[in-house]
Amino acid sequence: MAAALLSTPTLKSSFLSRRLSIRGHSSRSRTEKPDCIGYISPKCAVDTPYEGKGSISKFPRAHVWDPYKRLGVSTDASEEEVWSARNFLLDQYANHERSFESIEAAFERLLLTSFNNRKKMKINLKSRLKKKVEESPPWVKNLVSFVEIPAPVIILRRLFLFGFMACWSVINSAEAGPAFQVALSLGACIYFLNDKNESLPRAAIIGFGALVAGWLCGSMTVPLIPSFLLQPTWTLELLTSLVVYVFLFVACSFLK
Repeated sequence: MAAALLSTPTLKSSFLSRRLSIRGHSSRSRTEKPDCIGYISPKCAVDTPYEGKGSISKFPRAHVWDPYKRLGVSTDASEEEVWSARNFLLDQYANHERSFESIEAAFERLLLTSFNNRKKMKINLKSRLKKKVEESPPWVKNLVSFVEIPAPVIILRRLFLFGFMACWSVINSAEAGPAFQVALSLGACIYFLNDKNESLPRAAIIGFGALVAGWLCGSMTVPLIPSFLLQPTWTLELLTSLVVYVFLFVACSFLK
C-alpha cells in the first residue's frame, strides 16, 4: 500500500485539496483582494465602499416657501447680501442637484420681486408727477408743455458744441472778445430749434430770448464773483458770454 501511494502523484483527499486551495490564495499579493466566490473572507463586506445618499449634504431649507428664509437673509437685506448668501449656499451644496436648484429658484424669485418693485416705483413717480402737473395752475401747464427731454445722445452732442464755444472764447480772451463765438452759438441754437419745430420765426424768437435772458442774468451775477477767483484776462463780457452759452444750450435742447 505504501508503494501504491508513492507511485501515484495525484492526491485525491478532499481535506488536502482544501488546504492546497487556501495556500494558493495566500501566495497572491497582499494588496489584491481575495475572490469572494471561491473563498468567503470577512474582508469582502468591510472593503466595499459605501455610496449611500447620506454621503452628500442636502440643503435643509429646500422646501421653505419664503425665498428670504430659504436663503437665510432678512426681508430688508440689500442686493449685495442676497448675492453673498446665494454664492455661499451654492458653494456649500453644489454637489446636490435638488439643493442647487432650490437655492437658484429662491434667488431668481428675489430678483424678480426687486425688478417689479423698481418698475412700480418708476410708474408711481411718473403718475405722481403727471397728477401734480394736472392739478397745477394753467400757467404751469403751459410752461411744462414747452419742455421736452430729447435723447441722451442729442444732449451730449449739443453740450459738446456749446462747451467747445466756451473753451474757444476763454482761449481767445486775451486777443479779442467772444462776439463771433456768441453769434455762432446763436445761429446753432436757432438751427436746432427750427429742425425740431419746423418754424423759423418761433425758433428765432426762442433763440434771441435765450440770448437776452442769458446776457441779463450774466450781467447781474458775474459782478458778484470775487475778483481773486478770476483770471486777469477774464473780462465781464467773456464771463457773461459763458452764461449765455448755458442759456442757449438749454433752449435748443429742452424747449419746443
